[in-house]
This record gives sequence, C-alpha cells and structure tokens, in this order.
Amino acid sequence: MNDFTKLLILLVTSILSNNFIFSRFLGCCPFLGVSNRVETAAGMGMAVTFVMGLASLFTYLVNTFILVPLKLEYLQTIAFILVIASLVQFVEMFLKKSSPTLYKSLGIYLPLITTNCAVLGVTLLNIEESYNLLFSVFNGVFGALGFTLAIVLMAGVRERLEFSNVPKAMKGFSSSLVIAGLMSIAFLGFSGLGG
Repeated sequence: MNDFTKLLILLVTSILSNNFIFSRFLGCCPFLGVSNRVETAAGMGMAVTFVMGLASLFTYLVNTFILVPLKLEYLQTIAFILVIASLVQFVEMFLKKSSPTLYKSLGIYLPLITTNCAVLGVTLLNIEESYNLLFSVFNGVFGALGFTLAIVLMAGVRERLEFSNVPKAMKGFSSSLVIAGLMSIAFLGFSGLGG
C-alpha cells in the first residue's frame, strides 16, 4: 500500500470511524460546552484543528530530537502539555486581535484547549502508532476535522431544538447527552471503514 492510500485511509478513519469524540470519548468538555451555536462551534473547530496540527508537528520533533536521544521518554506527557499550552496561548492572542467576537464567544473554552484531552491524546497516539512526521501531522489535522464535524453537527441539532416543542425535562443539558449518545451510535456505523 502506498503512502497516498494510507493517508486516505487515515483521513476516513480519523474523521468517521475513530472520531475522537464518538469512539475515543476525548474532547467531550468543549463538545458539550461550545456546541450551542454553529458559528461558535466552527470557530472552536478551527482553533482545535490549528492547535492539533501544530501540536502533532512540534511534539513529534520534541520527542524525536530531545526526549528519545536523552532517554527522557517518561517526560512525554509533561513536555507535550507545555508545547500544547504554548500553542494555545498563540491562538488565543491571534483570535483576540483578529476576531474579538469569536474570542469572546469561545470564552473560557479557548484556554481549555490546553487541557483538551483530544489534543494531548492525538500527540500520544502518534507516538503509540509510531507515525512518522508526515503521518503525525496529518493524524492531528484529520482527528481535529473529525472533532470539528462532531461539534458542528451537535451545534446544528441544538440550534434546531431551540425552536422545537421539546418536553421540559428534555431541555438543556439532558437533551445534549441524549443527542450525543445517538450521534455516537450513528458514527458507530462507520466502524468497519478503513480495515
């Protein structure tokens, strides 16, 4: 199998069958917290995509050229969190200057990307799967696109529910959990893709 075919399989599996939210249950906090509006969810998805792609790049370099040669692999988690925190600070400063409304609508969830387990999860998964630099970056970007798809779909459903006649007991967070469960089951249908 050539690299292009492997990348295509990685794209499909990362977005659909190995979605970080629906199959790995990583990144559920921003998924449930920021999915009230499609615009906000899309903004969060773009920020997470940027951070996950760059985090995959930089953590690969840190691991390959610093931690492994110095036999400090046991510091991976700490080193990776520092890299991720630095990237999130950069994204936060960029959004504050370029899009103040998006920055304000993301609120507390923007700095929480630092502790988003999906971002840390992809960096550790890249090491576990022994991906090279190219596959690490693409795995980060594709995983983030799957995250973005999930959060935007959730936001679309939640926006529609605002104007629907829903029983009082099912309004708010309880309906979000039911929707997330149903979406997870729907994504389970893609589990056979990618071999």
